Amino acid sequence: MISINKELLQQVTEGARKSERLRMNHNFHYGPDDLMQRMLNAMEPGTYIRPHKHENPDKREAFFALRGRLCIIEFSEGGDITGHTVLNSTEENYGVEIAERTYHSIVSLESGSVAYEVKDGPYDIANDKNFAAWAPEEGSAEAQIYLQSLIVKLGLKVG
Repeated sequence: MISINKELLQQVTEGARKSERLRMNHNFHYGPDDLMQRMLNAMEPGTYIRPHKHENPDKREAFFALRGRLCIIEFSEGGDITGHTVLNSTEENYGVEIAERTYHSIVSLESGSVAYEVKDGPYDIANDKNFAAWAPEEGSAEAQIYLQSLIVKLGLKVG
């Protein structure tokens, strides 16, 4: 049995806070070949997750808020926002499932936010994510500008 408790969430959160990327995973799956990838994903405000989709091979993905607030955003093929939802377990908006071939991103809205993430496997870094050509690369100067534009466009409150 794997326990997901306050201590584990805090450990992963501390790792995210110390990470240059402001996020940290804690994997529960047995390795990249596991057909169901399961992990904790701790994300701090300011982390940028470049919009991407999972296709060829197609994969579904689900996120459940365990702590904090996270906004899941879906996009059209051209980069227009087609939907979003703020996950917050204290407000009873627990999770979302994202269909394969759907561009999406996640924005952390509160320090200490942790999601339980489930995705079809296996994991192969060469074909896991198809990044959106219309979105800036992670680590680029434009990435933070784009992230802030999403927050403003959706009227999100960070903090």
